[in-house]
Amino acid sequence: MIHIIQRLDDNDCLEVDKIRIWDFYVLFPSKTYTIMIRRNEEDLKSWRKRYIDKTKNPYEYNGDNRKLFDRLRPYQMAALSSLVSYGIIDKRHFLNKEIMISNRTLLNKFIEKTGVLPQTESNTLSFMSLFSKSMSMLGIYGLKSRTNLMESKYDAG
Repeated sequence: MIHIIQRLDDNDCLEVDKIRIWDFYVLFPSKTYTIMIRRNEEDLKSWRKRYIDKTKNPYEYNGDNRKLFDRLRPYQMAALSSLVSYGIIDKRHFLNKEIMISNRTLLNKFIEKTGVLPQTESNTLSFMSLFSKSMSMLGIYGLKSRTNLMESKYDAG
């Protein structure tokens, strides 16, 4: 989670659900190939093909992605809550289901202790950032619909 949050600029906010989606794909990079990419986004397809290995980890979950995503929620929220308690994430924004860095210095200290992400995870995070940082969560071309990890049928957008 901290490597995902590190990608935010100061005073930049992202929805909690968007951070959770990014985290899902960092955990399961080959599942980025299940994301719907539109025809006019061929550059994203080629970037994904070049930098993210399509072969699955032999221990990877093969069931329903949405169910797995839902099962990860308590762990993801606990991780985010702990970052709030350390003062890395702004509490007020977190209560509004947004993530904003409140203490970049402390975040960088945490990252120093945990080390750098392996190349595959780093590439996946870069792909998700390129693909969806400014993308809406809602609508038929929103992140929820394109990943199919969350219900989007009744979204207005």
